[in-house]
Amino acid sequence: MKAIALIGNKKSGKTSLALELCSHLTSQGLRVAGAKFSSHGFERPDTDTSRLADHAQAVVGISPRESLLIWPKKRFLMDLIPLLEADVLVIEGGRGQEVCPRILLPKGPGQDDRALDHDLALASWKRDTDHLPVVHNVQEVAELVMNRGFLLPGLDCGSCGREDCGQLARDIVHGKASIADCQAQQGALSIRVNGQPLGLNPFVESIIAGSIQGMLGQLKGYAPGRIDISLEL
Repeated sequence: MKAIALIGNKKSGKTSLALELCSHLTSQGLRVAGAKFSSHGFERPDTDTSRLADHAQAVVGISPRESLLIWPKKRFLMDLIPLLEADVLVIEGGRGQEVCPRILLPKGPGQDDRALDHDLALASWKRDTDHLPVVHNVQEVAELVMNRGFLLPGLDCGSCGREDCGQLARDIVHGKASIADCQAQQGALSIRVNGQPLGLNPFVESIIAGSIQGMLGQLKGYAPGRIDISLEL
């Protein structure tokens, strides 16, 4: 999955750019998912759904036009990825997430943009900042997403030799590494849920692979080699 985060302070134009980018990528025949981070929660005009969410562990809403899932506590972004069924993920906000590159949306002269993480940025939207390349239209943003967008699993397992996924993401942005350096996505065992790979650190991979091999070894017809297992739940 290609991914990009749009990072800027309040009223910097993140939502407008996210809408325009999603529309453009969808027009190119791509499946696009959006994620929005908010520090003040989300409005739920359906009062029945809101009341259910106050008293249930989770709430699913289904209508002729859409489906809605509400968990009344914070979830890790990567836990939701298998539900998205998308080729591209456009993230609005979420500056604490360090699993993908960014486009910065600085407000301009006189504004405090020091909180924006320039080390993960591919470019700046319409304004010059910290010697980053400047993108002036959504076509240029889309090209960056498709050419340089990526999504790390966020396991912080250290199997790539770095302290966490954020450091690997920075090295990829600066051309010092590639997505292939993420060992959690390059092992001998691959597990996909709805087409999206699950990150597996080497320890977990060895446990799962060893367990599968041990069980299959008891079956007639088993032989060492490539094993393909498909499971639908």
